[in-house]
Amino acid sequence: MGSYEIRTFGDPVLRTVTDEVTDIDAALVKVTDNMFSSMYDAAGIGLAAPQVGIQKRFFVYDHGEHSGVILNPKIVESDGEWVFEEACLSIPGLSWEIIRPKTIHLVGVDLHGNEVSIEADELEARLFQHEIDHLNGVLLLDLLDDESRRLALTELRELDLKRASKPASDPGELRLP
Repeated sequence: MGSYEIRTFGDPVLRTVTDEVTDIDAALVKVTDNMFSSMYDAAGIGLAAPQVGIQKRFFVYDHGEHSGVILNPKIVESDGEWVFEEACLSIPGLSWEIIRPKTIHLVGVDLHGNEVSIEADELEARLFQHEIDHLNGVLLLDLLDDESRRLALTELRELDLKRASKPASDPGELRLP
């Protein structure tokens, strides 16, 4: 299996709303296999197609208890509130306490074309909401209040400066957004 480079903050692909998946074929299955590989390499639990530069509406996930691929996902119900420190593979090294609904009902389609209906809570609900945000061009930074967003952007600039000033042993190692 191959692996994709995960796009990071500043890449315009992360800000674009994705198109629905209309064809399920061997090429899509191969893409999702490679996305799983990329997600595992980055020690993530979810990865949306835009994070690897694909403008289609799907994501892969594996949080230990459940794993899979959801095409054209939609949240049809949500309830409650749950505060949890959330991070993102596209904003490496940073995390914030984010308030999201505690429970959701997600619908979509799997790689076999079957309808999927999942009642999820806490971590799984958060994971699905996070990945759907990516499909809608939304990043964690968009969920922060103005002051927290300002501090986060300052921290991202500082991290970029540190990466840029570090000598790269491999030209592919230096990745500025």
